[in-house]
Amino acid sequence: MPEEEIVPKQPVSIPASVTVKKLSELLRLPVATIITELMKNNILASINEEVDFDTASIIADDLGFEATPAEEAVEEGRLTIEGLDQLIALEKDSGKNLSPRPPIVTILGHVDHGKTTLLDTIRKTSVAAGEAGGITQHISAYQVKKHKQLITFVDTPGHEAFAAMRKRGLTIADIAILVVAADDGVRPQTKEVIEYLKEHKLPVIVAINKIDKPDAKPERVKQELAEHGILFEEWGGETMCTEISAKNNINIDKLLDNILLLAEVEDFRADTKRDGLAIVLESNLDPQKGPVATALVRTGTLKVGQDIVAGGAFGRIRRIEDWSGKTIETAGPSVPATIYGFNVAPQVNDVIQVVSGKSLARTKSKEAGAKKMTKIQEEDGEKQKLAVILKADVQGSLEAIEQILSAIQSDEVALNIISSGVGAITESDVKIAESAHALILGFNSEPTSVAKRMADGSGIEIETYNIIYKLVEAVKERLTSMLAPEIVRTDYGRLSVLAIFKTGKHDMIVGGRVSEGKLIRGSLIEIKRDDEIVGQGKMQNLQRNKENADEVGQGNECGVVFEGSAKIQVGDTLICYKEEEKKRTL
Repeated sequence: MPEEEIVPKQPVSIPASVTVKKLSELLRLPVATIITELMKNNILASINEEVDFDTASIIADDLGFEATPAEEAVEEGRLTIEGLDQLIALEKDSGKNLSPRPPIVTILGHVDHGKTTLLDTIRKTSVAAGEAGGITQHISAYQVKKHKQLITFVDTPGHEAFAAMRKRGLTIADIAILVVAADDGVRPQTKEVIEYLKEHKLPVIVAINKIDKPDAKPERVKQELAEHGILFEEWGGETMCTEISAKNNINIDKLLDNILLLAEVEDFRADTKRDGLAIVLESNLDPQKGPVATALVRTGTLKVGQDIVAGGAFGRIRRIEDWSGKTIETAGPSVPATIYGFNVAPQVNDVIQVVSGKSLARTKSKEAGAKKMTKIQEEDGEKQKLAVILKADVQGSLEAIEQILSAIQSDEVALNIISSGVGAITESDVKIAESAHALILGFNSEPTSVAKRMADGSGIEIETYNIIYKLVEAVKERLTSMLAPEIVRTDYGRLSVLAIFKTGKHDMIVGGRVSEGKLIRGSLIEIKRDDEIVGQGKMQNLQRNKENADEVGQGNECGVVFEGSAKIQVGDTLICYKEEEKKRTL
């Protein structure tokens, strides 16, 4: 007998989630055939219901197809830093939609040659007073302005994010400042840095530090560097050299000018119009603010309200702060920023990227597993959606409930009834709820014993009602809980600062006269200088005539204990206010 001919399976590309109708179109088979095959696998799904890739691939295989996942525009949060590097290289080569961006500068060199002192001096001389908070407290990432142009500094040497990147042969810096002490010359660590710079072809500016010391020999240092392949412009090479004293602020301005000059030659650019891509430099779980990620935006723009993923973490950007701790709405290329809104703290070197609401919903569903929680599904557009499966005893009740629920309107949240029907709550409803991460609502409809066991095991919530308005109110309460609270600010008064009595690391005692309204102990404080807010903090105590006071009115002099990293100056105005969260309603 001749051997039976093996028919190769037809390839088909299937998305991560697909409706039964769309699957039938992809396989070019009748919808009834797909539904029958699903039923054979104990899955009941209607024409407009979605099944995941795993289910769809099993059905496709049974019907003679070999399924492969369709590539999506964004791989759900799994973009690596290597992949990001390649993407940025392609972006640069394309030359499309590119705009100038600030250079990212790192300072390298042998230990004790003055790297940290140089960073501190640049920050103190080039950053406005009162802006020493924010990211700088953690990783010395900040921006300075010179000739109305920004420069981003990131202190990389001892930081774990960059140690890990160097091991993988990567760098996020555009320009390196190689610090060499004029009284010590080229040391072993200096040689390592030079090899690193050569390997990565990283543009470099040499800063010969400590030139004010009696035994400084800058010419000898230049000779030693030349022997290791660093040839200066004055000797016919391409490397700029600045002789500085970080400690005594000598030629720091000239160094900044050289950075801008090199940046102009290199012409660093990025696409500000695309969705932002950023590298996590540091992350932690703040007891008050939740998961916090400090990141450096490499290209594109991150915006408040965007859905994001980074490695295994996901969320929606709730707040962005710049390096100084000021709240900003967007963060563009080369900007170091603090991101709030993740479900958990992402890992160092994870890539933050923007995803569609639908991709985020799938990520959430996979992450949640059997956790019991409010079922929020985020889908296309800006709205958060509450995914619901609705079952009722009769069609008339079902239609009435759907009509009432459809009248609930909001610009930020919405109800997404992914499935509805008449009869008991069944295993099929639970399976759909599990895959769609949905809440099951029953009106005069109870789960079967099997469905109840499945729901308990899967962490699926089932709520049943016998009065329509109570079901509707329960839905409204869930939708309301998804609304971000409104922050209501009330200004109390202003203090003109006349004297500084104590300056601590995180607190100050100042004296002044109440110029407007009144000061109330425990209030929040903004520091206003030359019509600009330069810092924020909290009033720890209030005194009048050397005695504690709950409040001090207009025209009176008083003392204020201020808590915060910003530094107050004589002539500043302290604005005293409170902020309250107000629960919003639909």
